[in-house]
Amino acid sequence: MRDLHELDRFRVRGHKAHNPWGWDGDGSCGAFTMPSPVDGAIMAIIASTGEGWDHVSVSRKNRVPNWQEMEFVKRRFFRDEETAMQLHVPAADHISVHPNVLHLWRPQAVEIPLPPKAFV
Repeated sequence: MRDLHELDRFRVRGHKAHNPWGWDGDGSCGAFTMPSPVDGAIMAIIASTGEGWDHVSVSRKNRVPNWQEMEFVKRRFFRDEETAMQLHVPAADHISVHPNVLHLWRPQAVEIPLPPKAFV
């Protein structure tokens, strides 16, 4: 993941960050708001690292983020040479607390296997 201080102009600070999380975050985690590249509406973004994973969640108030928005967020939170993924886990493992959120994941210790370039 990038050094998230690069995105400090989008970082949620003060009581809006302190109430749910207790602090503003640092270079590896935090809450952010960014305008959608599609319609300019605010996207709420939470980035974190832990247990060997980088994680970024993206939500919109009235709908699920679309591909263009997820790609926009991926390019800002992860380095160009990093692969991040969305996972479709078994239904029994769903614990979503927000109906309009999608997640990006990247394991820190291993490379994500990729299909042949001709397939992508």
